[in-house]
Amino acid sequence: MTDKAVEIAAMLAPTIRSLGVELLGAEYLPSPGSAVLRLYIDVPADAAVGAEGEPRSVTIEDCEAVSREVSAQLDVEDPISGNYTLEVSSPGIDRPLFALEHYARFAGQTAKVGLKLPHEGRRRLQGEIVGVEGAQVVFAIDGARYSVPFSNIDKARLVPDWAALGFAPAKPSPSKGKPGKGAKDKPAKPRAS
Repeated sequence: MTDKAVEIAAMLAPTIRSLGVELLGAEYLPSPGSAVLRLYIDVPADAAVGAEGEPRSVTIEDCEAVSREVSAQLDVEDPISGNYTLEVSSPGIDRPLFALEHYARFAGQTAKVGLKLPHEGRRRLQGEIVGVEGAQVVFAIDGARYSVPFSNIDKARLVPDWAALGFAPAKPSPSKGKPGKGAKDKPAKPRAS
């Protein structure tokens, strides 16, 4: 997150928490004429199950309530000069990752990451989140561990597993190999009788 986004998120987090949801993070995208302030909200982990035992997720009503309260607070505090558009959203299937805790929570899943400065020759990477070690986020990329300082991560999002969600064909398992490449597909050698 940019410094401005961090400042705004710190200011708005208590207001959003008072509405029964939590602020995951903020994106501030300045542009000439009109900026965009995008807030991502989610249900706190301890409230992720509703009264009837079913999973609770962010609703449109949650987004509307946060938008109303935050708009009023932003009008009073006025941290953004000029025109801007406020967007309030759930994290979605390609959830953005804003804090070290997010990387720890989603260890084992794949993330796409953009870095502020090149690190070990990379500016972008995609790999499985192994976990967090101190202030480093550890990824598995092509079978190797790759540690990135959290302070150098500009943006990161989870990469949805479309096959697991039923939106893409399942990937063949490594043991089956590719069609036409297995031992059964080789022509038989003639035998001497």
